[in-house]
Amino acid sequence: MSTAQIAFLKGHGTENDFVIIPDHDGRIELSPAAVTRLCDRRAGLGADGVLRVVRSAAHPEARAMAGEAEWFMDYRNSDGSIAEMCGNGVRVFARYLRHAGLVEAGDLAVATRAGVRKAHIAKDGPDGAPGEITVGMGRAVLPEGEVTVTVGGRTRPARNVNMGNPHAVTFVEHLDDAGNLFTAPGVAPAEAYPDGTNVEFVADRGPRHVAMRVHERGSGETRSCGTGACAVMVATARRDGADPALTGLPVTYTVDVPGGRLLITEGPDGTVEMTGPAVIVAEGTFDPSWLAEALA
Repeated sequence: MSTAQIAFLKGHGTENDFVIIPDHDGRIELSPAAVTRLCDRRAGLGADGVLRVVRSAAHPEARAMAGEAEWFMDYRNSDGSIAEMCGNGVRVFARYLRHAGLVEAGDLAVATRAGVRKAHIAKDGPDGAPGEITVGMGRAVLPEGEVTVTVGGRTRPARNVNMGNPHAVTFVEHLDDAGNLFTAPGVAPAEAYPDGTNVEFVADRGPRHVAMRVHERGSGETRSCGTGACAVMVATARRDGADPALTGLPVTYTVDVPGGRLLITEGPDGTVEMTGPAVIVAEGTFDPSWLAEALA
């Protein structure tokens, strides 16, 4: 890596926060150790993950999507592992592109490892407040078979939901029942989640209104998880007997996360849309020399 200063930004979507690395031509190599160092909240910049912004044509995993989406979201968890998708990350990624003047308000396609995701950036408000961002999250897949989640010595039934990445959704009376989510809850059977899973604990708040806490695979407990909120909405709707594919009518749930609120809608065709805020809070540069050992 060059000794030149590396630009970065910090952003968050409902307090799920990210280090953003603009690397439009795909010249920066980020090892898992480097990502972990960047995300360290005491010795690094601090984040739940890293969003590397690369033109799709410049990234081997995204070149096939370049005709649909100019920009590829190279997302890494805070432990350096690669994730297929990150719903809050897509919103923050879109906010960065708008902030940098690379796109206008309106419709946008973003390439991810889970495929192309469509986003809509609302126009800024009269007071200059950034408009909310809606992301088409694709269709939920509900694999067959029973799964369970164990925490604090208690095992509960869960719903297996895949939103491009895996989730185990379980319902509790109180969110405190989730315990310490920095440690991964036990999930069984193991073969249901060969690459691990995100785990969501859900409590009712009112009609079509729930709250959740989440353990994110590779990051521990986070303040929000966009794909998790979508998985929660679908699991809750099915629990409540609501299936837009059967009624022909969209269903919307409010999902409260520790960092804010998201609106999740499932349409009759099965597509799920997530709407919420995304903000850029800081930008600057860092000297790559302090990453040299991790990058070696």
